[in-house]
Amino acid sequence: MSLSALSLLLLSPTLVLAQDATPPAARIVIQPPSLELQIGETATLEASVIGADGQTLDEEVFFFSRARRSVTIDRAGKVEALAPGQFTIVARTRRRGATAEGQESRVSLGDRLTAEVPVTIMPPPLVALTVIAPEGRLYAGTEVDLQVRGTDDRGAERAVASLYLVSSAPQVATITSFGRLELRSPGSFTVTAEAEGVKSALDMQVHANPVVSIDLQVDSDEGRTGDVLHFTSLTRDLNGSPVTEVPVTLSFTARLEDDLGPAASGQIEPDGRFVAEAPGTYTIMATCGSNIARKSVRIAPRNVGGQLKLVGRGKVYDTHTSDLWIWEGLDGRDYAVTGTWGANGDAIFWDVTDPANIERIATVNVDARTVNDVKVTPDGRLCVLSREGASNRKNGVVLVDVSNPREPEVLSSYSEALTGGVHNVFADGNTIYALSAGRRYDVIDAADPRSPRTIGSFELDTPSHSIHDVWVEDGLAYSSNWSNGVHIVDVGAGLKGGSPSNPQPVASYAYPSGWNHAAFPYRDEQTGRFYVVAGDEAFPFGLHTEGLPTYPRGWFHFIDFSDLDAPQEVARYQVPEAGTHNLWIEGDVLYGAYYNGGLRVVDISGELMGDLYRQGREIAFFLPADPEGHIANAPMVWGPQPHKGNIFFSDWNSGLWCVRLEQDGKN
Repeated sequence: MSLSALSLLLLSPTLVLAQDATPPAARIVIQPPSLELQIGETATLEASVIGADGQTLDEEVFFFSRARRSVTIDRAGKVEALAPGQFTIVARTRRRGATAEGQESRVSLGDRLTAEVPVTIMPPPLVALTVIAPEGRLYAGTEVDLQVRGTDDRGAERAVASLYLVSSAPQVATITSFGRLELRSPGSFTVTAEAEGVKSALDMQVHANPVVSIDLQVDSDEGRTGDVLHFTSLTRDLNGSPVTEVPVTLSFTARLEDDLGPAASGQIEPDGRFVAEAPGTYTIMATCGSNIARKSVRIAPRNVGGQLKLVGRGKVYDTHTSDLWIWEGLDGRDYAVTGTWGANGDAIFWDVTDPANIERIATVNVDARTVNDVKVTPDGRLCVLSREGASNRKNGVVLVDVSNPREPEVLSSYSEALTGGVHNVFADGNTIYALSAGRRYDVIDAADPRSPRTIGSFELDTPSHSIHDVWVEDGLAYSSNWSNGVHIVDVGAGLKGGSPSNPQPVASYAYPSGWNHAAFPYRDEQTGRFYVVAGDEAFPFGLHTEGLPTYPRGWFHFIDFSDLDAPQEVARYQVPEAGTHNLWIEGDVLYGAYYNGGLRVVDISGELMGDLYRQGREIAFFLPADPEGHIANAPMVWGPQPHKGNIFFSDWNSGLWCVRLEQDGKN
């Protein structure tokens, strides 16, 4: 788990502008400087590096796309248009001073030359509009969403801009500027939709509303911030019989305990789920035609707060620290291993039995610039190290005997089909899951760690796909695939007949940002709901490897996979002006590495909905600032792991830390 190879998708590169008054010492020149394409069209970019003297330099230029689901580019510079919109192709050199692949000097991103090519992909012509009939009957005194679907000349669905909607009988139904039908009285009307010279119409009928009364009920009159309450509306006709087919609109008002300019305070869904972010009295209203019902609930503070107290440290200042793994050794003592990033290939072993006096006990050096990920098998005998940037360009994994962590022994290096670099690994028993060049994960049988062998592989079949991480639990592999989102694969759970040698896809979910970087499964014991928590990684303001702090962005997405065929994103945990990295869940507590936002501990008990940060579900946080850090006073928490009542975490700028949670029950 990582800084994602400097997050190729999301760097904020330094633009090389031809019109600069003072030209740089060298610059990238790209022809053509911009592209306008139709979907399905291709074009080729050519790039060269021009020195200050105007001569062409012998430097290789690499291309990548910021939106690989919409526009792709290969190593030869061939661009293919996949979806309409405005996009960017980035060109860059290696870090200046690099001697060969995998032997780059440790310098900042500013030492790379970077240029951008704007790409406009035109939408295909709109040839048809379809007004979608709302489900069920329409009743006076209610509102429904109006949907219109556009179709292009390829028969594919297309977004519609500047859509004009009109009702033929405003006394029966009107259409708001936001595309909602307000149904006023019984009768017939026609909706006409028009866009880009294409028209469509649909006749509709509004029926008399049979509802004469509403009864509003809730499963609890009291709750805490973050608790999900369930409201139920019971509508009846003149005969007192229940009416089930007429929609009811839910809304709420709030009287908050904090009256000093409070922010928005809650969320209610059409199905009656309600959650509050601030303490106070909330009145929920159900309306249907001229009928209205009210129900008030009292919301108290969640009061789950505490403090994280420093226990001990394992300082690393000479290089960046990557991931960690904590385990109990065969001798009953507790150990840790941490990787290094952008350095010389060290993996550092620690004795953490006394976390107040963490002891560095051994170092294993491998041929790599970065040991990005480290894992130990459940039996505590084998450590797996990932390799990136090997001098011979054969990366792969290194298997280390840690039966005695004070004297770790390298058993083998394995690079079969893994030479492009292994960014992350996972050890499930003696089965190793290793990412291959950011494209797929291979499954390796390490029962004989001196002679490992590949037994399986899993790769998406989408255009320009990529993968960042994989986590395996109870026979299911959870991979994080940037813009392709979270994918759940059966590798032995029995859901789809999968196995390590025959992985079978189960379910997936992607979200719009395309920042999916990590995933962790969680089943809530109270509700039985099954979630996958997906973490982002994004560097919209760049990544500083030396001298300056970095300001990432992103959050944790809570995806309800209780129905594997219809996953829904239901909640988030988002710390303002900071960005997520890795995470761990133990019980109903999430431990989040929030990069510049430090270590975060979050209560995720019960049903989840809305923004957990605003609901007071955060238990505690810890900012590991260190004036002697590789970058001074710049917290950059990489990965957490709870172990025997303590919380260990690695920090990119300062090494290994251990803290303990002391809860005081405050909000």
